[in-house]
Amino acid sequence: MRALTVVPQRRNSLAVTDVPDPEPGENDLLVDALAVGVCGTDKEIAAGDYGWAPPGRDRLVIGHESLGRVRQAPDGSGFSPGDLVVGVVRRPDPVPCGACAHGQFDMCRNGRYTERGIKELDGYASRSWRVEADYAVRIDPALAEIGMLMEPASVVAKAWEQVEKVGARAWFQPRTALVTGAGPIGLLAALLGMQHGLDIHVLDRVTGGPKPKLVTDLGATYHYGGIADAVAATEPDIVIEATGVGQLVFDAITATAPYGIICLTGVSPAGRRLTIDAGGLNREIVLENDVVLGSVNANLSHYSAAADALARADRDWLGRLISRRIPLERYTEAFTTQPDDVKVAITFG
Repeated sequence: MRALTVVPQRRNSLAVTDVPDPEPGENDLLVDALAVGVCGTDKEIAAGDYGWAPPGRDRLVIGHESLGRVRQAPDGSGFSPGDLVVGVVRRPDPVPCGACAHGQFDMCRNGRYTERGIKELDGYASRSWRVEADYAVRIDPALAEIGMLMEPASVVAKAWEQVEKVGARAWFQPRTALVTGAGPIGLLAALLGMQHGLDIHVLDRVTGGPKPKLVTDLGATYHYGGIADAVAATEPDIVIEATGVGQLVFDAITATAPYGIICLTGVSPAGRRLTIDAGGLNREIVLENDVVLGSVNANLSHYSAAADALARADRDWLGRLISRRIPLERYTEAFTTQPDDVKVAITFG
């Protein structure tokens, strides 16, 4: 069977290689792949920045933004052949820690979790794959062309859940939210914010291409100046930061209205230094009762929330997030960024 594999932490090792056909266990689904999304994490693994192969192996099958159709399902699993599914990325650690023991493996306390396509478990970028029935999520058949958006949508669903939980510490009735970054995470964050009934503003640096129209067609407001311009008309109650750009992260912290919540979803590269007014930043957070929190990954409840959000969204709008669909054999094109890219998918036709 052909799969897209890499030797983790070795540059220029990405290749389509032969791997053994999956052998599903008694509680596993056998799934024929339809597509996988390519994100920044995949590109960093391909660049040799990180990633870990399964124990005893040199190569890792990458791909964590999955979409497939069930070929075989065990009796009593709740799945049937033909079902459209995605596979959950993370698995709880074997100890388990308290969070993992309560099904909140996205909040693992000891770091011994594993992740499909990233950390010690093969991913979904193969012609077929197996997944435990407990870690598969059925999605609406109408999402057959765009279901690979489920994983990034689950990350966003968790971010909004965390914002709501923090807000519940006191009276909380937000009206406006600013999303920084109009990539897939930012656009999906804007979508869920609109579904929450908020006045959504999105900040990005581009003035052309598909992003501004995607934002405006969603009913949100697009900004391309600095963050000061984005908050000039209204102070956001919530900021979802989706770029990981260091200066923008700190600017976002000072951009909210009093009792603001800033959720960081972008991962910043290490080693870049900034000069900041630490005292002023501390004063801002304390005197305005602001909260800054980080959010990454997702558990089963977030996947379910993401499935509901995508099912309620406009299908044509979601389809426009997929900039290019690249066959597996031409995988190098999927890892070469084009100016108008939003989300690129590798297909398994």
